[in-house]
Amino acid sequence: MTERRKIARAAGLMSIATFISRILGYGRDMVLAFYFGATGVSDTFFVAFRIPNLLRELFAEGSMTAAVIPVLTEYQNTKGFEESKRLLRVAFTFVLIAAGAITVLGIVFAPAIVSVIAPGFVKSPEKFSTAVLLTRIMFPFLLFISLAALLMGGLNTRRIFFIPALAPAMLNITIIGTVFILASRIAEPVVAVAWGVLLGGVVQFAFQVPSALKEGYSLRPDYDFRHQGLKKIGRLVAPATLGMAANQVNVLISSILASFLAGGSITYLFYSMHLIQFPVGIFGVAMGMAVLPSLSGHALAGDTERLREDFSFSLRLLFFLTVPAMAGLIALREPIISTLFQRGRFDYAATKGTADALLFYSLGIWSMVGVRVVAATFYSMQDTKTPARVAVAALTANIVLSLLLMGPMSYKGLALANAAASMLNFSLLFYFLRKKLRRLGSRKILNSFLKVSLSSAVMAVSVWLLLRGGLWAQTGMAAKKAAYLGGAITLSIGVYFIINLLLKSEEAEFVVGMIRGRLKGRSHEG
Repeated sequence: MTERRKIARAAGLMSIATFISRILGYGRDMVLAFYFGATGVSDTFFVAFRIPNLLRELFAEGSMTAAVIPVLTEYQNTKGFEESKRLLRVAFTFVLIAAGAITVLGIVFAPAIVSVIAPGFVKSPEKFSTAVLLTRIMFPFLLFISLAALLMGGLNTRRIFFIPALAPAMLNITIIGTVFILASRIAEPVVAVAWGVLLGGVVQFAFQVPSALKEGYSLRPDYDFRHQGLKKIGRLVAPATLGMAANQVNVLISSILASFLAGGSITYLFYSMHLIQFPVGIFGVAMGMAVLPSLSGHALAGDTERLREDFSFSLRLLFFLTVPAMAGLIALREPIISTLFQRGRFDYAATKGTADALLFYSLGIWSMVGVRVVAATFYSMQDTKTPARVAVAALTANIVLSLLLMGPMSYKGLALANAAASMLNFSLLFYFLRKKLRRLGSRKILNSFLKVSLSSAVMAVSVWLLLRGGLWAQTGMAAKKAAYLGGAITLSIGVYFIINLLLKSEEAEFVVGMIRGRLKGRSHEG
C-alpha cells in the first residue's frame, strides 16, 4: 500500500469514528436545546462548558498528540519499541500528577476563572454561582482527557486510529444518558449535564485502555522524570498548546465578549460553532492526526521530498472534502438548524440567530482545517515554536476585530472576527512552511482549490434553490425536514463529484479510485 493510500485510509477511519462522535454530539445538543432552549440557563452552562471543551481541543485533538507522536516515533524507530513503551509510561505518570494538581487548583479557584471567562456574569449573582458550581464539577475532566490524549498518541504511533478517534463518542453518550436519568430528579437540571461531562471523560479514557494494553503499553507508574524523551515532549508541548489553541481560544474570547451582549448570544455562538466543528473534526482533525506519523517518519529520515509530496496531497485532499461542506453549511444553515434544534424551548427566533452566527463562522472553515495539516507538518519536524508565534498573531487579530465588530454587528461580528483570524493563522503558517521547505507545490494546491471552490459554489446555489420555502420556520415536523434535507444533501454530493470529474480533479479521481478498489476487494472476498 502506497503512503498516500495509508494516509487516506487512516484519515478515512478517523473520519468515520469522528462522524459517529459528532452525530452523537448533535444528539447531545438536541437534548440540551430541548431542555434549556436559548436562555440564561443555557448561557450559564455553555460558559462553564467552555473550559472542558477548550481543554479537549487543546489536549485530545491538539498539543498532547502533536508533541507525543513525533517523539514516540523517533524512539520507536531509533531505540526500539521497548524504549518507546517506557517513555509512554513515564509520560503517563507525569501527566497524572501534573494534571491532577491543576485540577485541584481549578476547583479551588473556580470563581476567579468564571470571572475571567464571563465577566458579564459577575453582576448576576445567580448566574455567577451556578457557573462556578458547574465549573467545579467539570474541571476534573482535564485529568481524564489528558490521560486519554496520551493513550491516543501512543496508539496513533502504532498506526491504530479508529478506537482513539471513537473514544470522544463515549463522552456524548454519557452526557445524553446522564441528562435523561438525572435532569428530572434534581433541583437544578443543568447540574446533571455537568456530571455527564465528568463521567464522560472517565469513560473516554477507559475506552482506550484495553487497546493500549493489547498493543503492549503499560500504565504502571514510572517516576523517571529526568527521562530525555519526557524532556523533549515537554519542550514541544508548551508551544504546541499555543499553536493548536488559536481557534478554541478565539471561541473563548467570543464567549467572554458575548457575555456583555443580549441574552441568547452565547448560545447562538455555541451551537453555530458546534456545527462548523462537524467538518473541522471529521476532515481537519482526522487528516492532521492521520498524516502526522507519516510526516514524522519522513522528517526523521531526512526525506524532504516525500514530506513535501505528502503534505501537498493531504492539503489538497482536505480542501476537496471540506470546501463543499463549508458551502453546504452556508447554503443550508437555516434548514440544518431548524431540523436539528427547533423544538421545545428552541424556537424559530433562536434558529435565525444561530443561522446568522453560522454564516460568518463558516467563512473560516477552509482555513481552520488547513491549519491542522500545516501545523502537523511543523510538528513532524519537531518545530512547535513557529505555529505558536503565528497563533499569537492570529489571537491578537481576533481580539482587535472582535472589539471593532461587536458594536455594529453584535454576536455576528464576533463570528466574523473568528473566521478572519483563522484565515490569517493559515496564511502565515503556509508562508513560513514554504520558506522552511523552499517549495510546496503551491501552484498545484491553488489550482485544486479553485476547481473545488467553483464546483462547491455551483452545488451550494443549486441546493439553496431546491430547499427554499417556509417549512423551516415551523416547529416540529422533524421527520419531514430530515427527509428533505437528507435528499438534498445526497443530491448535492453527486452534483459536486460529477462537476469535479468533468474538471479532471486529481483528488476526485483518487477518491473514486479508492472506492473502486475497496469495492473490488470486497467482491474478491465474497
